[in-house]
Amino acid sequence: MGSQLRGLGHEVWGVRRDASAATELKERGITPLIGDLTTDRFWAALPHGFNAVITAASSKGGGAAGYRTLYLEGTRRALNWGAGQPITSWVHLSSTSVYGQTAGEWVNEASPTEPLNETSQILVQTERELLATAASRDGFPVTILRSAGIYGPGRGHLFQQFVAGTAHLTGSGTRWLNMIHRDDLARAATHCLLHPQGNRVLNTCDDEPVTERDFFQWLAERLGRPLPPSLPAEERSRKRGTTDKRVSNAALKVALGAPLLFPTFREGYGPLCDPG
Repeated sequence: MGSQLRGLGHEVWGVRRDASAATELKERGITPLIGDLTTDRFWAALPHGFNAVITAASSKGGGAAGYRTLYLEGTRRALNWGAGQPITSWVHLSSTSVYGQTAGEWVNEASPTEPLNETSQILVQTERELLATAASRDGFPVTILRSAGIYGPGRGHLFQQFVAGTAHLTGSGTRWLNMIHRDDLARAATHCLLHPQGNRVLNTCDDEPVTERDFFQWLAERLGRPLPPSLPAEERSRKRGTTDKRVSNAALKVALGAPLLFPTFREGYGPLCDPG
């Protein structure tokens, strides 16, 4: 996202926890801000004068307590800081896990967000507080991007598990997967930041949900490996709170006004399967 904005001529500041990331950011023309956004000290020391914000934090695990600290309380701190800024556009990265549907239903932005998983409930609360705050401030439009599973170079946990030989099918493999390539997510965030259209929510996923079995079958044929073994659906659900739904990206494509760079997992994973 930052690289795309720099390429368009914008000044970009990027926040990272680890000081070792400073060199990478500088190489991309991004001014590094090293700190922990879950602390008041970080926000108190943050410069002022920004007119656009993208919040795209990564939990790195931590369970419900970690999610609450990072997403909900971190967003509250960001909003308090933003109250004194000339902000004209704010993009927030959320997740399609806010949809708790479990019967393979199609969902869109108007579908209920009533997840059973506590971490996803925290994401819903974060969205609502951000939108409510934005609605009470003139000239402060917010776009919520509900991202599906992100993949791309160095990302995509199911692909990495398959390559490592540790993947499992959930039951018979009929659970639906929803994905978005890293580059399409960055493109969506950049576009929405530069073209705000009031407060809105957009599902950010590709054109084609795919079942676990079909996804692993495609990988198996592409890489010449067997299908992974099955793990009872009840065990997987107990460990991960698995949902099962198909997410529509129709509103996203209207907002972008252009097709995705990687409309299905095949276009995105093809180069990763054939790195040579």
